[in-house]
Amino acid sequence: MEKTIAILARKGRVETVRLFVMSCALLAACVPMFAAPAPPARHTTRKHNVAGSRHGVSTFADSTEGDVATFDDPVVRQAAIRGLGRYNGSVVAIDPNSGRILTIVNQKLAFSAGFIPCSTIKPVIAVAALHEGIVTHDTKIRVAWRRSMNLTEALAHSNNAYFEELGRRMGFDTVSNYARTLGLGELAGYGISEEQPGSLPAEPPKRGGVARMSSFGEGILITPLQLGALVSTVANGGTLYYLQYPRTLEEAEHFEPRTKRTLDIQSLLPDLRDGMHAAVLRGTARRSNLPESEHASGKTGTCSDSSSRIGWFVSYVDQDRLQLVLVILMRGNTNAVRGPMAAGIAGRIYHQLHKEEYFTKQDTKAGTAVLSAAASQ
Repeated sequence: MEKTIAILARKGRVETVRLFVMSCALLAACVPMFAAPAPPARHTTRKHNVAGSRHGVSTFADSTEGDVATFDDPVVRQAAIRGLGRYNGSVVAIDPNSGRILTIVNQKLAFSAGFIPCSTIKPVIAVAALHEGIVTHDTKIRVAWRRSMNLTEALAHSNNAYFEELGRRMGFDTVSNYARTLGLGELAGYGISEEQPGSLPAEPPKRGGVARMSSFGEGILITPLQLGALVSTVANGGTLYYLQYPRTLEEAEHFEPRTKRTLDIQSLLPDLRDGMHAAVLRGTARRSNLPESEHASGKTGTCSDSSSRIGWFVSYVDQDRLQLVLVILMRGNTNAVRGPMAAGIAGRIYHQLHKEEYFTKQDTKAGTAVLSAAASQ
């Protein structure tokens, strides 16, 4: 090789020399006889995240484990179990005209300390803003450079900027007072020993202040029972009932509704209901797949806490043959855990109840719900 280089150099072909040397270097790198010995192979095992999550909360679980449901309504419970399927979550079904809990799937989760409400806080903010005269049905608020919304569309599409602005206009004290009036931060049930009261912040949250508190529920812990009692109040016209969960024969036979307080909000409810109904028809809850004829209304919520993703859907159906409030709570680590998916679970439950020809009639004389279903006759 050296002799060849010398000959080429004597002919003055310097560039050719350079090219020849580079070719040799490349050859040494590619041909095993010139290459350094390969390091010993290292075998690694790729770790797969199957059941757990980055926070240790699985998206899937047996959500009926540990439940004691002897006196639950059997038709509603089976529909709730089928609707929830394999998801890690809870379903609470309530008669909004009496506060009677018809079933709780995953009682351990429902009786926990509470979770951030995500966007399900928005009905509370809407009631407060309407009652305070901050907005009316037609008031538009700018939510982007060239976009404004009224209350109906803001609820339907869960627009955060809209409700952040409402929170800023009302202030922390006003928002907190309405939240307490509507049952947050206190026990929703009567004689339910496992229930916990959730919590409301004593001061504006450090993260986002009252604005984020009004759009995501920052700083608030709410339970499925509190959310169910709140929306039952919207469904029945303003009566906040104590929720009761009969778990003995005596409690079931002697059930009587108990009113916690009556709220003067009936004139405000049509505007709120329009927005919640629009959410089901064309907004974030359209995955519930309920037709307009069902008169279903609801509100989704999607966010995360320090442990997992959270998906909420709270809804009610108001018909002559069916009055029912459903609260769906999902937890887990995948994108399946979100409000629209929870709405789909509720939709499956409602469809199953109609398939079973389930209905609730109110016995006005006794003041108790008479539950019936073709499947149980």
